[in-house]
Amino acid sequence: MLELKIKKIHQDAIIPKYAHATDAGMDLYSIEEKIINPGESTLIKTGIVIELPKNTEAQVRPRSGLALKSSITVLNTPGTIDEGYRGEIKIILINHGKSPFQVEKHMRIAQMVIKNVVRVKINEVQEVSESDRNKDGFGSTGTK
Repeated sequence: MLELKIKKIHQDAIIPKYAHATDAGMDLYSIEEKIINPGESTLIKTGIVIELPKNTEAQVRPRSGLALKSSITVLNTPGTIDEGYRGEIKIILINHGKSPFQVEKHMRIAQMVIKNVVRVKINEVQEVSESDRNKDGFGSTGTK
């Protein structure tokens, strides 16, 4: 099992944890209170710093309950935290709803999933091979 090192840098920080043994993501918690007005986004502090295992990234994703019930989501989902980053984990939340949303201290605001990273050799070429799709994209397969 890989080890994720977590350091509290604020007294109100809560160490991320899995709600259930089989969960893919661990909950991230706010250390501050803020109001997010409809159509606005804001940066929420978690009060933690992480050290990821080698060849991994952390992906920050929305919590489905906040999205469904309050139209609150992570703006740059999934947000990528690179292996070498050692700054405070902060979450960009956006309010897609019609009412102001109150972020409370110790509220679960997002989830973090640790994923393996595959690094590739970049090779500039003059041509790429043909495929079944070629240039078709953005709805080319229809909806039914």
